[in-house]
Amino acid sequence: MGARTGVALPGKAEPRSGYRVGFVGGGNMANALIGGLIGAGLYQPREIVASDIDARKRSALRRTLKIAVTGDNVGLVRDSAVVVLAVKPQVMDTVLAGFRQSVTAKKVFISIAAGVSTGQIERVLGTDARVVRVMPNTPALLGKAMSVVVRGSAARPADEKLALRLLRAVGRARAVRDETLIDAVTGLSGSGPAYVYRFAEALIAGGVEAGLDADMAAELALQTISGAAAMLQEAGDTPARLRQAVTSPGGTTQAGLEEMARRGFATTVVKAVQRATQRSRELGRR
Repeated sequence: MGARTGVALPGKAEPRSGYRVGFVGGGNMANALIGGLIGAGLYQPREIVASDIDARKRSALRRTLKIAVTGDNVGLVRDSAVVVLAVKPQVMDTVLAGFRQSVTAKKVFISIAAGVSTGQIERVLGTDARVVRVMPNTPALLGKAMSVVVRGSAARPADEKLALRLLRAVGRARAVRDETLIDAVTGLSGSGPAYVYRFAEALIAGGVEAGLDADMAAELALQTISGAAAMLQEAGDTPARLRQAVTSPGGTTQAGLEEMARRGFATTVVKAVQRATQRSRELGRR
């Protein structure tokens, strides 16, 4: 990475020097966000830099996204106006401490680490650090994410708007004022894709048990889920009314729904969201 000095302010069309966005961590979510930012035309590849301890990940980022890569977090933070923290929660404190000396009040830090509060980050980086916490989900890989952002004590309204702008490059995003709600967001939309995948597995298994071959059961199940999701988003009606519209009295759908109710399907899903929310709170207290 060539020597670069200075910092570009968020929102400038062309930086005079430095990088506009730096990603600490080069995993799947970082890849999705970088690809989304470039694809949406928000940033050029030359305006983005990413670091990772894994040389293979750095090489893949440079090859596929044409961005600059480095193994030097200190230099990345020094030379980036916006720093996206995309590392695992359990190593966050260690990573933050490693570049503490490069932190200034002019930089914005956007964290996508689950269970790590803005307060935890501020305790390491300093109380004047401008921190925005984000809870995205894995459909960001396809530009279909649902993300929620909340700003820390020193972050500005403009920092929140910047984070929303970045996250909307890979899906939908909205802001909340109460950070405690992020645990519930984690339990619902953060973990929610896995619940849908588990439902898909069960739906396919049900088709096989009913006599379909596995390939046909999978095609029917996945297209059914995709179509139902589109109806939920585009039909302008509530889930309850859409369900009622396809449930004829005494028909097959009613029989299936009654079996689901008898086995506690809805209660199980509610409890899953509650348990995931609780676990997010536990991780935040570590």
